[in-house]
Amino acid sequence: MNTHRTTIPAYCLALWILVLVIPFGPVFASGLTDADEIIRRANHAALYPGDDNSASVRMVITDKLGRTRKRAFNTLRKNHPAGNGDQFYLIYFKSPADVRKMTFMVHKHDSPAKDDDRWLYLPNLDLVKRIAAGDKRTSFAGSDFLYEDISGRNIHEDHHVLREVTHRYYVIDNIPVRPESVSFSHYTATIDKETFLPVKQEFFDKTGAVTRVIEATEVEAIPAVENGQERHYPVVTCSVATNLESGSVTEMRVSGIRFNTGVSDTVFSERYLRRPPRRLLK
Repeated sequence: MNTHRTTIPAYCLALWILVLVIPFGPVFASGLTDADEIIRRANHAALYPGDDNSASVRMVITDKLGRTRKRAFNTLRKNHPAGNGDQFYLIYFKSPADVRKMTFMVHKHDSPAKDDDRWLYLPNLDLVKRIAAGDKRTSFAGSDFLYEDISGRNIHEDHHVLREVTHRYYVIDNIPVRPESVSFSHYTATIDKETFLPVKQEFFDKTGAVTRVIEATEVEAIPAVENGQERHYPVVTCSVATNLESGSVTEMRVSGIRFNTGVSDTVFSERYLRRPPRRLLK
């Protein structure tokens, strides 16, 4: 089955966690003007295509001195229930040796009143560790992506303001509802009008300086079968996170993407943290 590859020009970019993606509908000729609706569609495009999804991910982390480290892991994601509500995530690390067989699980909640549940299984200690809500903005496996980037930030945690509309993009300012809970003052999201995929996110500190940038550098249309019909989901297959404070950069590439595999809810339980399903081990 052929896939169509689109490389986003560097001058347009310079996301995206996760991770780890569908145009929700036609864009009105005059363009949307409701920031909340744009963000809702972008959230769906980036995080909710299909009922479920599996993929292989490779990360290359480069520090300011040019030294590199690599990470390889497989992912499962399921909407629960179908639509824009709660989700399950399961991530199994394959390499390097210090993280091999480590498993990360998220039960993501759509309600802003309920924190996401996150667990990490450490095989060397045979220990399941609960990740506190406050830790979701810490580094994911030593990379420049955060735990929150992998499963996505809840759209109800921010106020959304449409700052700019160009012929190709919507630019949204996102201001935290609870600024005391995060280290950034706000972040901007640049969203492609055609696919509604976020192609760039810039995080600002309280002095107005940019501290971190996530950019989508490659997008592919991935074939899938939905309700007996073939369709294509636009997916960010390569993204780059840059930490401007440390000088570190992480490239994340996603491959082997499959949608609507029929994965069971039972896979996303503590039992499978210790004994991951075979589809995660491949």
